[in-house]
Amino acid sequence: MIEIDVSQPIYQQIIDGLSQRVVRGVLAPGDQIPSQREMAEILKVSPNTVQRAYRDLEAMGVVETARGQGTFVASGPELIAALRQRMLDGAVKRFLQEMVGLGYRPADAPELVAGVVADDGPTADAPATATQPIPPTPSTAPTASTTAPKDDEHDRPRGDAGDRR
Repeated sequence: MIEIDVSQPIYQQIIDGLSQRVVRGVLAPGDQIPSQREMAEILKVSPNTVQRAYRDLEAMGVVETARGQGTFVASGPELIAALRQRMLDGAVKRFLQEMVGLGYRPADAPELVAGVVADDGPTADAPATATQPIPPTPSTAPTASTTAPKDDEHDRPRGDAGDRR
């Protein structure tokens, strides 16, 4: 169902996992999801963590709770479109952060993506073209000033007990 990764808050992983299942059609509007207690047992996490995730999902309009009956996927025509857009926005932001970390500018994204798509072959929406990946521009390539250690790092002895924090 949902695999827990220690690098991200568990409640957010529950939100993302259930949202992805709704977007992909695994969970349809009106489908009942496990109770908070059942989900906590399935994932082997605290019921309080699941409660927070379900509360946030309800605030987002993804689920609805019927007292005494359970929690169900909400039924709204805009629900899936809104979830898809939210997930796309997150994926694009993570992609752009990674690009910047590699020395590219966000403005380089369209050409870089087109180059990768062309290298991987045609897709359903785009014909194949013979373009090559674009290397980072000189102005965005890492420089000695961004990769060199700070002056105080050269003078500090390595591995002694005073280094631990």
